[in-house]
Amino acid sequence: MGLGFFGSLIIGGLAGWIASSFMKADTGILLNIILGIVGAAVLNFVLGLLGIYAAESWLPQLIVGFLGACILIAGYRAVKS
Repeated sequence: MGLGFFGSLIIGGLAGWIASSFMKADTGILLNIILGIVGAAVLNFVLGLLGIYAAESWLPQLIVGFLGACILIAGYRAVKS
């Protein structure tokens, strides 16, 4: 059983907000949600290629979303400068 649509939005928003705070990025709530969800999707894909699968519960997905959002923020900063 996965998180579902609304659960993914909540976890994605929380992960994006934590990553935004951690990386000292000035993003709004909508971008936080996008960063968390896209970051989780990208990192889940990469981890899947390596044979590592995060459980479909909120804590592993929050961690993966946080790490993925941090990677996206760092990548954006690298491209921007």
